[in-house]
Amino acid sequence: MGFSVAEKALHILRYMPRVTAKNSLTSPIHPRRRIYPRGQYARGGRLHYPNKHYTQYQLFPPAGFVNDPKSSSLWFMKVPVTNYYKDVLHRRQYPHFSLYSIQLSIDLGNLDPNEPIDLTSICRCSNFRLNPSDNHNGVQLTDPGLDLFSSQINIEVQYASEQVIAAIERNGGVITTAYYDIGSVIALTDPKKFFAKGEPIPKRLLPPPDCIDYYINPKNRGYLADPEEIAKERLKLAQKYGYTLPDLTKDPKFKMLSLRKDPRQVFFGLEPGWVVNLKDKEILKPVDVAWKEFYNN
Repeated sequence: MGFSVAEKALHILRYMPRVTAKNSLTSPIHPRRRIYPRGQYARGGRLHYPNKHYTQYQLFPPAGFVNDPKSSSLWFMKVPVTNYYKDVLHRRQYPHFSLYSIQLSIDLGNLDPNEPIDLTSICRCSNFRLNPSDNHNGVQLTDPGLDLFSSQINIEVQYASEQVIAAIERNGGVITTAYYDIGSVIALTDPKKFFAKGEPIPKRLLPPPDCIDYYINPKNRGYLADPEEIAKERLKLAQKYGYTLPDLTKDPKFKMLSLRKDPRQVFFGLEPGWVVNLKDKEILKPVDVAWKEFYNN
């Protein structure tokens, strides 16, 4: 009995392998779909969305662009410039040192009230740290411990408020605000290390234009201000805060209280251009006329 053509075809298919996704091949005439890479292999090295817009993934607009579909400008090209942090890495910093810390250091014997107090004396205190590499150009005297301060001192700082000035002058003291360039600050921070280098004492530079007004103002007790104007401002401040201004000329410490540095001087008792020899314990002074004129002018 013979088989029909249909039966022969079914008989062959019964023993043939089944067609699945694994053994099926793409037609050679069908265009192959392009696979877009993702991750680090994407276009430009960033994650790429080939089929959908970023808004379909509920993402925010790209940072830096104005939220306007018709605009491709960056936001800082549309918003006015406000230089809040312009040159922030190069600005001068003044670490705080309070009146309470001054009084505590005097009580502990770290500061001598019978000698002028400058940046070198304050850096010797264990409760104060100054690092010139961080643009620290001096010390700012603050008012915590205002009511507890009771010492008569002659102090030189780089910045002080009106309340701090009144607290020191109320006790018969004297305060001066003075500017030091970064080279002078390095020498004042550690004088022994500076003298061991064998370098001459530098000449202190004048204040830059952005702070010259502060140091010529007698209200701030600037070291470049007129002494007669400072005496008038001392009297005005005493009348404002209601205390009696002591007469310094009759004070036993008048000689110590009247000590001031020259605007070009860095250390008390040492002139610019001198070399301190720590090993032989002697001071070398310049002899050449040109060097004398350079350090004295």
